[in-house]
This record gives sequence, C-alpha cells and structure tokens, in this order.
Amino acid sequence: MLTIAFVTSALALISAASPSPLQGRGVRIALQKRDGLSSVAEIIDISTLLAALDRTNSKFANGLAAYEANTGEAHPLTIPSNLDGFGDNGDDSTLKRRAATAKGTEPLTDDNSGELWQGALTVGTPAKTFTVQFDTGSSDLFVPGPSCTSSNCQGHAKYSPSSSSTSADAGKTFNLQYGSGSVQGDQYNDTVSISGLTATKQRLGAASAYSSSFAPKNFPADGLMGMAYQSISEYNSPPVFQSLVAQKQISTPVFSFKLSSSGAELLLGGADSNLYTGGFTYVPVTTQGYWQVKLDAVSVNSSTPVKNVQSVIDTGTTLIVANASQVKQFYATIPGSKDASSTVAPGYYTFPCSSTQHVSLTFSGKNFTINPSLFNLGRVSSNSSDCVGAVVGSSSLSFWVVGDTFLQNVYSTFDLGNNRVGFATLK
Repeated sequence: MLTIAFVTSALALISAASPSPLQGRGVRIALQKRDGLSSVAEIIDISTLLAALDRTNSKFANGLAAYEANTGEAHPLTIPSNLDGFGDNGDDSTLKRRAATAKGTEPLTDDNSGELWQGALTVGTPAKTFTVQFDTGSSDLFVPGPSCTSSNCQGHAKYSPSSSSTSADAGKTFNLQYGSGSVQGDQYNDTVSISGLTATKQRLGAASAYSSSFAPKNFPADGLMGMAYQSISEYNSPPVFQSLVAQKQISTPVFSFKLSSSGAELLLGGADSNLYTGGFTYVPVTTQGYWQVKLDAVSVNSSTPVKNVQSVIDTGTTLIVANASQVKQFYATIPGSKDASSTVAPGYYTFPCSSTQHVSLTFSGKNFTINPSLFNLGRVSSNSSDCVGAVVGSSSLSFWVVGDTFLQNVYSTFDLGNNRVGFATLK
C-alpha cells in the first residue's frame, strides 16, 4: 500500500498529469504501487495478512448492517455470522478482532501494506487537502476531526469544521467497527473537491476516534472515500461520486481503474481507451448496494472447483476473500496445498513454491487470468518451501470479494448509469 513518502509524489502527480484521450469527459488519477504483504526477501508478513482479512470482514459487516438499516431488509448476501464476529471457523480469539453492529487529474498511490489505493481531495472553504483511500467496497467519506487526538490519529491531516465557512453540522454521529476498535465521530455537510470536480453540501464524517487499523503505520491515507451505492452508507446519504454526477460535475456516470505496478490510475467520468484493448465484458449489478455481480466460475490449472457464485468487486481489498468452504474446494485442486490456519493465519492456505498456479475468474462467459506472481504472496519463512496463496477463506462471508489480486490484471469500469461493471484487457 501507500507510504507517507508516496503521498508527496501523489500530490505532485495531481499538478503534473495531463489529459489523455478519454471515453467520456473524465478526471484521471495516477496510481503508484508498492507491495507490503511480503518483505523485500519475499517472506510473508503475518501481521499484515491478519490485518488484511480483518479489514475486509469488518468493512462488509458495516455495509451489510447499513443496508438493512437503510432499506428495512436484510441484504441478500447476509448470513447470521456476518453481524456477530469474525475469523475463519469462528475463531475470533485467534484474530483478536471483532466487529459489531471531465476535468483535471488526481494521482493515486498504493501504500506499503498492499491494502489500498489512495489519492488527494480537498474539504471545506478554504480548501484543505486530505489523502483518502478510494474504495469500491464501501460508500462513505470520513477523515479525522479536531478531537481525534489519540496516537492512531497522529500524523494524519485533520478536518476542522469551525475553520470552514461552508461546513454545516448534520446533527448526527457515526460509528464504524473495524476489528478491535472503531472509527466514530460526527457528520457534517461541506464542499468536497477532487481535481477540479466539486460537490457542495457533501456528507462526510469527522472522526473523533480511529481504531488501530487506521493508525498511520497501517493506513497512510488520512481517510477513506467509498464509491459504492448509497444503500450501504452509514450516513444514508449520497456518496461523493453520486453527488458529483447529480450536481453535473460529471457528464458520464462512470469511473474506471487501472491498478498496476506502473501507470496505474483511477478515472472519474469515463474510461481511458489508451489503457485497454478490445471491448469491455460487462456484468450487471445484481443488488444495488455493493458493486455486486455474478461470478460464473473460478478455475485453477485444469479444474473449475467453484461455479455460479455472487461476488463484490472491491478496490479496497488487497486479496480475493471468499466463503471458507468454497476456498477449501479451490485449494483441494492444487497438489501439495495445505490449510495454514495454524501456521500462518486463519483462512490462509499454502502451496509448493516450486509450482506455478494458473488461476482465472470467469465473468459473462469470458475468462480473465490472474498473473501467477500476484497469486503468490511469498514464502512462509526463509527456509520454507511453502508459499501463501492470495485466495483466502472467511466463514463470515457467503460470497467472493474480488480485490486487487484480480483487478491488477484488468482494466475495470464501474457504470453507475447502467448499473454494471466491465472488464477489459490491459494494453
């Protein structure tokens, strides 16, 4: 994921980037990538693996709970354990985590833990700059507020509502559970701008407390900007991208990602035809909450152990996280694979480092292959012949969370106007 040093380069890219041919008017956001799930010696970092799974489980519990609160109905993906606790096989004590209830350019960087893509936006009048994670797996914007004084907030830029002439107290609080702590605070309406695109009276959270998951060493960005649907918003208010569309800042209600080690970018308001070849393979959104689509099949080598499941396309998740029993079936087709719940972390599996795994996901009948180097997270230890796989099991999930392990292999587009997700081949 992103380091603090990369924040500086991200801001520089904002001013340095120039327009390129676009499909629709749009804002291009340059991304840079660093890996952090393994060390320079390609040995996995167990604490980071634990944090990666914890963040994913917590985030989806928050969203599923918000959907039910906002709509009065349980989300179709909800299973009882989603709202009770986390950890593969229900082993919450092992994880020590628990969750409750058409213009401009915007550079993004990837932090050193491999868990988020971040870039800059401004809040308030006069405008103050914050770095945020751009996350298609959630819907709310939050940054630290003035009363966030704990060590987890030190080093993060803070939003001061009293210093902004356009800030208005919404009279509501928010509380998002993340692992052993929470992100909580007060809601405000204020002006939010991203590379020349401005949303007025945008709902955001000013956090008074950050959990350890958001301490600078774990989360270099100041805050988070969700890019999913309003129905999973803790605030039950339009997310930033929807506000930009409604306020006619963006003419085409589409945003697109290229996530890669070089030349990566997010584009708001279209798709960059310079970055992909051929056409898009589109998949309709099945429930308007997450960017949820049908996943036809998951294949590994010559086997297809998983077919016809629901998935969520999530730029805020590093790995591919899925139903524990289906992940067990997946690894059962890989010779020499082992359940590494006791040796690495719950939900993780290993496979022989000497072997190469060819994994692909099928959407709308088209196979998209994952680069074997992205599937291999690194060795368990320096003298181990076992490597950790990037498909992880969670008993808290009934579906597949398709994160950056897959998204780095494709150009992805999120079409709010037609409620669909598209994938194309990278150039």
